[in-house]
Amino acid sequence: MRSRRVVAALLALSLLAAACGDDEDDDATSSNDPASEQTDESATEEAGPRTVEHAMGSTEVPAEPERVVVLDSSFLDASLALGVTPVAATEAIAGSGMPAYLGDAVADMEVVGLIEEPNLEAIAAQRPDLILGAKVRHEALYEELSGIAPTVFTESSGTNWKEGLAVTADALGATDEAERLLAEYEARADEIGEAVGAADMTASMVRFLLPDQIRLYGPETFSGTVLSDVGFELGDHAWNEYSMFLVSSEQLELADADVVFSTSYGVTGEPDADPTFDAVRTLWESVPAVADGRQHWVDDRVWMLGIGLLGAEHILDD
Repeated sequence: MRSRRVVAALLALSLLAAACGDDEDDDATSSNDPASEQTDESATEEAGPRTVEHAMGSTEVPAEPERVVVLDSSFLDASLALGVTPVAATEAIAGSGMPAYLGDAVADMEVVGLIEEPNLEAIAAQRPDLILGAKVRHEALYEELSGIAPTVFTESSGTNWKEGLAVTADALGATDEAERLLAEYEARADEIGEAVGAADMTASMVRFLLPDQIRLYGPETFSGTVLSDVGFELGDHAWNEYSMFLVSSEQLELADADVVFSTSYGVTGEPDADPTFDAVRTLWESVPAVADGRQHWVDDRVWMLGIGLLGAEHILDD
């Protein structure tokens, strides 16, 4: 009997010691493991609000915004490229709807006024958790917009579309994705440029607005940046602050280049009986590149208004 009691006591002591050891190990793991603490802190930081630096200062935004309102088509393009569909956007002209090149993703999107005149009540009714816009367009509305939801602005309205993509990505928490997509775009532009021999060619981008309003587009415009990324040289015209060069109908020979891309305002391809273009058609057809078949009509709504990564990919398709 005495022997059994000793064995039982020793067994109890052994189990107690093991239990204490386990508790000590648990305590050491939970309180002394820096990696564990860092992981927990990182998860907390990722889940919480983030501070975004932008054209108007800094703004605290949700970790993963779910109800985004965009005030210009460039932010609509950038958001969709990054996998986020805004709940609402402005439109360029009343009743025009969203850019057609964006397809079904924007077919039923809510409209909250015009790009030039956003409707604040309609924006508030969408209960946004993030608003994206541009200082150059809506600086005067920034305080009111910020009273509705966290608001992030770029400097320009989209001609510097890569900056717009970066700011949009920062606001959406998708910086890595934006960098990946931009790298893929640049690799594709290089591949296409090599295939067509762009490095040894000059190019012109021409837009017919009115008979007396004809623009050449330079390397800092939307379509100009894409042509430059492909490798074309866009000439040494006296570009204005918007990287454009205005020419009269009598100066159309200045548009000549190894290859010429052209649009007529609002037209998807070659203008047919278009009063905007008919007045200068004869002069245009005398430009050497046009006469030699080195000129191509492209979609005005994409090359001029499709400001963003998705629009740029459409230009690469062309």
